[in-house]
Amino acid sequence: MFIKQISVFLENRTGRLQEVLSVLKKNEINIVSASLADSSEYGLLRLLVNDTEKATKVLKENGFTASANQIIALVIPHKVGSLVEVTNCINQAGINIEYMYGLSTGIQGAAIAIKTSDLEKTIEVLESIHPKYYTDEEIAQVGR
Repeated sequence: MFIKQISVFLENRTGRLQEVLSVLKKNEINIVSASLADSSEYGLLRLLVNDTEKATKVLKENGFTASANQIIALVIPHKVGSLVEVTNCINQAGINIEYMYGLSTGIQGAAIAIKTSDLEKTIEVLESIHPKYYTDEEIAQVGR
């Protein structure tokens, strides 16, 4: 139920994002979803890709600080209150949502990637709303 995500630490300067994207393109790695958060000096690029291990390896080989970690990706129906239902389950269990971002995965519903302070417990508490989760294999197939 967990999927792998790459986090890339970037200097906040012109062209740095382009360098990352070019390395991935050169190595035929498909980006399924991306999120970029910034501060005045640095940024954190989070990516879901079709081959996490290869992407992490080639980014490191090209001088980027990159690491892979686990997150949860789930479908949220297109209806009012769906996101609050998910976050309520997590909050009531005392789990901190560290970050979350939207995914572009299709029209079945909205999709989010979410990182919490306790992934195992998050899966447990979300079972009450019966979410559909994505797998690494499904993420790898996007765009093929």
